[in-house]
Amino acid sequence: MAATVKKTVSVEDVNVTFEDQKKINTFARNTNRMTEFKDEIEAKKKSLQNLQDASDDLMMAEDDTLLVPYQIGDVFISHIQEETQEMLEAAKELLQQEIKDLEGKVSKIQHLLGDLKVQLYAKFGNNINLEADES
Repeated sequence: MAATVKKTVSVEDVNVTFEDQKKINTFARNTNRMTEFKDEIEAKKKSLQNLQDASDDLMMAEDDTLLVPYQIGDVFISHIQEETQEMLEAAKELLQQEIKDLEGKVSKIQHLLGDLKVQLYAKFGNNINLEADES
């Protein structure tokens, strides 16, 4: 039997400068921040949905004089239905603004990551992988 010798394909040598390393580190940090922001957005959207559900249930209540417990921190305080509805609306508006702010931050990070990808792929080509693992 004749043995075949396989040649290994050598990766072309690319010098990684200090500036390149800073870009790679910035890319990694911002990818992590973006993931954290996205997780926070999802949590706030769930809270917003819970507030919306509570608001809908409160509207269906037939007794306007009923005192409704509203949680503030670890304490429940009873309010009349109208006051509770106003508090729910204020909380929903606050959450919507927080979600909007976080989405703006994610958008800025995505723009920065896009710029860094262009720069890093231009220099390193296929020798660098900047795509997120979807697991």
